[in-house]
Amino acid sequence: MKQFKLGFFVNPIAGLGGSVALKGSDGLNTAAQALALGAEPKANLRAKLALEVLLPYKDKIIIYTAANDMGEDTATALGFKVEVLYHYASEHTSATDSENFTKIIQEFGVDLLLFAGGDGTARNVCHQIDGYFPVLGIPAGCKIHSGVYALTPTAAGRVVEQMINNEIVSLTDADVMDIDETAFRTGIVKARRYGEMQIPSQLQYIQAVKSGGKETDELVLMDIAAHVVELMEEELFVMGSGSTVAAVMQEIALDNTLLGVDIIQEQELINNDVIESQLYHAIKTSEHGVKLVITVIGGQGHIFGRGNQQLSPRVIRAIGLDNIIVIATKTKLQALAQRPLIVDTGDVELDAQLSGFIPVITGFHDQVLYPVASPGL
Repeated sequence: MKQFKLGFFVNPIAGLGGSVALKGSDGLNTAAQALALGAEPKANLRAKLALEVLLPYKDKIIIYTAANDMGEDTATALGFKVEVLYHYASEHTSATDSENFTKIIQEFGVDLLLFAGGDGTARNVCHQIDGYFPVLGIPAGCKIHSGVYALTPTAAGRVVEQMINNEIVSLTDADVMDIDETAFRTGIVKARRYGEMQIPSQLQYIQAVKSGGKETDELVLMDIAAHVVELMEEELFVMGSGSTVAAVMQEIALDNTLLGVDIIQEQELINNDVIESQLYHAIKTSEHGVKLVITVIGGQGHIFGRGNQQLSPRVIRAIGLDNIIVIATKTKLQALAQRPLIVDTGDVELDAQLSGFIPVITGFHDQVLYPVASPGL
């Protein structure tokens, strides 16, 4: 029986800065700073979700990976046959380790390189890819602008499953994108294309590259903002990231963290750019209930799991699913071409609870019902 040869590695610090409002994990000291603020590594948990899809095929797969928390620990714990090809020398991994493993794995004739990380990790892989070599990303970073990533970790597993079952899977070129994290931390998005890689592509499982530009229909945004402001009473309002939510904050003349999470109450600012632990504490101690206002990432359709890791599963549960307010222009929804909104919280049970149809505020006293799903469930 021919075994499927799967290259696999994890950037264990990917996404580390998300829950503590650092807007990413790039930089020499960012990981240490995030850990000092109480961040917990999540990348291997994300990778585990992808590999769990492949458990029925364990006898058909051999995984070539890197040592310890760079892949070996997760694959071994699930019972896969594992060969370790790379050991890192330092206490913590770096971009160099991602590049070194990518360079080595191409010599072993694997059918696919599956990696967990963010846009920085995708850049590292792309930098070392030599010619034709199929890859697929498991989204685990704060920033996922690149088209080489599946919509969710489970969706990544589904694509590999189709390959193992010899189903017809298209091979397509996908852009590797990244943004300047230094500028990102000041609220400025500067996206840049760094190259392209070939991915096994099934459209229901692979994300679109994030759409650029700003919403130009100011009247629509004003209408949406007016509707949300009308809802504001004594409750604590958690204001998510994005330009549509920023329009609400502008309507009530409050400073807004475009790429972070703010807390307001009775139209007064309580706290700017909060980290996950601050947010959870504020919710648990609120005497008047809590509402969450979030919007849709243009082009991708995510409402949880991209750029708002402060909204962790425990935070979402503490707020309550009935207290989530989704806002978006109809133009942004139409651009999804009938694809559902995506939830990717990292908690499979919560993702299933969030799936279904949800009202989306698209104007003043104007709402539409729109489907929400977690691809791969």
